[in-house]
Amino acid sequence: MIHYKLILASQSPRRRDLLIKAGIKFTILPANISETPDKNLSLDGQILKIAQDKAWACLEQNKQLKSQDNLILSADTMVIVDGVSFGKPKNTAEAESYLKLLSGRAHQVKTALCVVNCKTFEQASEITTTDVFFRPLSSEEIKNYVASGEPMDKAGAYGIQGLGGTFIENHQGSFDNVVGLSIDSFYRLLELKGWSLESQ
Repeated sequence: MIHYKLILASQSPRRRDLLIKAGIKFTILPANISETPDKNLSLDGQILKIAQDKAWACLEQNKQLKSQDNLILSADTMVIVDGVSFGKPKNTAEAESYLKLLSGRAHQVKTALCVVNCKTFEQASEITTTDVFFRPLSSEEIKNYVASGEPMDKAGAYGIQGLGGTFIENHQGSFDNVVGLSIDSFYRLLELKGWSLESQ
């Protein structure tokens, strides 16, 4: 049986930490692509395409991986409110506007995972959705949080695993998914394809 090496096509420290916590051995080779959503697609289609594009770009940008016993894992996360998607804020004003919108209400966090087999060029993808409920936030809380810098590289302008976690009343679904990578979903994709990872 083949035991594949895992390549993470992401620079996200949160995704890296989730894999480490799960005891999964991996190498980081981030993919350089445009993460602008294709508005001609549905929201699920947009996020899935970005995740898939990241995996295939990683393979193209690292041709030495081809025909090797490697699996490339990529992911993309978006926050959705009233059918509108929110990625990473472009500036502090946008971060504040995102948080005002999320205050005192529910939203969805969707993370698309894509795994590409470098030997067979097979692909497995899945989207996981978590419902998140924010308590009401004061203007001062929002300004102080944005000033901390934490929201600036995160979809929806908050991190559930950091200071942003204090804004959350509850969530329904995977916590890891909100952080940026559902480990359960990843294992499900491996099982679906019958792919095994090399041990530590």
